[in-house]
Amino acid sequence: MLGCASRPGSPTVGNKQTTRANVGTALILYDGVCGLCNRGVRFVLKRDRNGVFRFAALQSSASRKILAQYGVDPDALDTFYVVVDFGKARERLLSRSAAALHIAARLGGIWKVVAVFRILPSRLRDLAYDFIARHRYRIFGRYDTCPLPEARYRERFIDAEKDPTLGKTGQE
Repeated sequence: MLGCASRPGSPTVGNKQTTRANVGTALILYDGVCGLCNRGVRFVLKRDRNGVFRFAALQSSASRKILAQYGVDPDALDTFYVVVDFGKARERLLSRSAAALHIAARLGGIWKVVAVFRILPSRLRDLAYDFIARHRYRIFGRYDTCPLPEARYRERFIDAEKDPTLGKTGQE
C-alpha cells in the first residue's frame, strides 16, 4: 500500500464548480465495521475542536470513488487512510502509520507529541501498524454494519450520493 500519493487532477479551491463545504479539510477513510476504527473516529471527533476532520467508511461509495482515483483497491480493508487537503490541488493520500501520525499532529495539544515517532523509519512504524491491523477484529470486535454517528456529528460524514462534486477532478 502507498504511504502517500497525489491524485492527478485534484480539484482546486478556485474552481467554482468545487462547492464542497469540506474543501481543504482532512478526510479520514476508516473500516466502518471495525471496533478499533470506530473508537478512533469517536476519539478524533471529541478532540477535533476546529472541525478539521471529515469521515467516510471504507465501505461507502464515497471512499470507493476516492480510493479508485488513487489507484488503491477499494475492497482492501486492511488499513485506513487520510486524504490531506481534501478537495485542494495539493490533495494527497496517507495510509497506515503516516495517516495515524498526521491525525495526531493535526489534533494538536498533547497529541502533537506522538509526531516524535516520525523519526522512526516508515517500514518499522508500518510493521507495528500492520500487527495491530491484523488482530483488530479479534481484540476490539467487529460490527455487523457501520454504526451511525451521533446526530451532532453527522454533517462531518460524507457520502457520494449527497455530494455531487465528489470524484470531480476539476478538469472535466
